[in-house]
Amino acid sequence: MKPSLPRAFAVSCLAAAFAVQTSVVGALAQSASRDFTPEVGQAGKDVIWVPTAQALVDKMLDMAKVTAADYVIDLGSGDGRTVITAAKRGATAHGIEYNPDMVELSKRNAEKEGVSAKATFAKADIFESDFSKATVITMFLLSTINLKLRPKILDMKPGTRVVSNSFDMGEWTPEETFQVTENCTTHCRAHFWVVPAKVDGSWKVGEGELALKQSFQMLSGTLKNGNVSAIVINGKMTGDQISFAAGDTQYTGKVNGNVIEGVAKTGDKETRFQATRG
Repeated sequence: MKPSLPRAFAVSCLAAAFAVQTSVVGALAQSASRDFTPEVGQAGKDVIWVPTAQALVDKMLDMAKVTAADYVIDLGSGDGRTVITAAKRGATAHGIEYNPDMVELSKRNAEKEGVSAKATFAKADIFESDFSKATVITMFLLSTINLKLRPKILDMKPGTRVVSNSFDMGEWTPEETFQVTENCTTHCRAHFWVVPAKVDGSWKVGEGELALKQSFQMLSGTLKNGNVSAIVINGKMTGDQISFAAGDTQYTGKVNGNVIEGVAKTGDKETRFQATRG
């Protein structure tokens, strides 16, 4: 009969073997990740992957007027090109991507371009992620997905800029749509929006009342002062900036929570005006 190995020694050998196996598996996984090359049309969680032409990436960031003061978040960041381009402009940029191979590829691409400090990526679900701190949102998703995200986007800080490759937001009309015609062969249109402040409801203006109805950035309603009532025309929100006409007066101002402060201009005469909600 062969003598049995001491129990502690046997356990130690098994642990060592497991560690070696784990190390080998980890190394193989890292190697496979480094060798990953995305393919146009490959399936993702919510959409297939199609890269955005660099010419359109540049235009989307131009439309949003991205600067070094911005925090850009790309929803479904793919290979990271939008995030990396924003970082090259000095912005702090972050990509949310569900495919872990894409996330690692993006990190490597950011490192190659020397912007790892400004361009970060996370493996996450866009529907479960908090992107409320962004000043600019970029995306290349389907209209159906944009519509699911729309309520969350509309709850963001007024003035947040949003740019989408190709796909719209339903009834929320873009502020601008641009078609790139050079160095782009497919999906070459960008839509741009600005998150509007919420002003729907009744506002007190002096002894009168401003009653506003809001449909995204568009406004309608009435301005009453005593027995005189004027219809609100050309009403619009651009972020926290409000503008409308009533009677022969043009109103412009800034919305700050439950207060609107601005200027009322009738002909060449300008006066200050203030409205308070409720």
